[in-house]
Amino acid sequence: MIGQVFRRELLLAWRRPGDTLLPLSFFVIVGSLFPLGVGAEPQLLHAIGPGVVWIAAVLATLLGLPRLFAADQQSGALEQLLLSPAPLTLLVAIKVLAQWLTCGLPLALAAPLLALGFGLNFGDLGILLAGLLLGTPVLYLLGAISAALTLGLRGGGALLGLLVLPLYVPVLIFGSGAVQAAAQGFGPGANLSLLAAMLALALVFAPWATAAALRISLD
Repeated sequence: MIGQVFRRELLLAWRRPGDTLLPLSFFVIVGSLFPLGVGAEPQLLHAIGPGVVWIAAVLATLLGLPRLFAADQQSGALEQLLLSPAPLTLLVAIKVLAQWLTCGLPLALAAPLLALGFGLNFGDLGILLAGLLLGTPVLYLLGAISAALTLGLRGGGALLGLLVLPLYVPVLIFGSGAVQAAAQGFGPGANLSLLAAMLALALVFAPWATAAALRISLD
């Protein structure tokens, strides 16, 4: 059952490439516009680069969250998941994993190329990539909770953003702070460790909270 759900999610992403490419395209466009808007001052670009990339990643993540459970609700597949003998918490984790693999991972891998426009060196690019690989799963895990809570509500997309953006602030701070700390000679270890700790906590609690929210939304 678990493998079937995972394959189904990947197959649906393959059949709907627009849902996968939209967050990535938005991420690249937003990140590319900043150097054009603020000018070509190298020191300024280097200072704002990590924050811009992370903000673009957060906003791009929000684009895909409303569709995380909406299609399954419309097709009736979500009710089948709730009736499945497999734990709903595990099924939710599989869905979020598939969403991250198809949307979040390409975004993280594209970030170093985007960050080259801000003059970041290769060391900074590696730290930025490591932070995004740790932080973007947290964004999707936390976002899944809000997506489940707002499922089926009118104006749920706007409400979802209001609910989840405050939860994203620590990820944004530590993710961009890792590159900034390395640039100031302090090392990125503390920030990356905090991101890893947040990921561990999100892996434990977010699927359980999302499953509970789905049961509430469908009652």
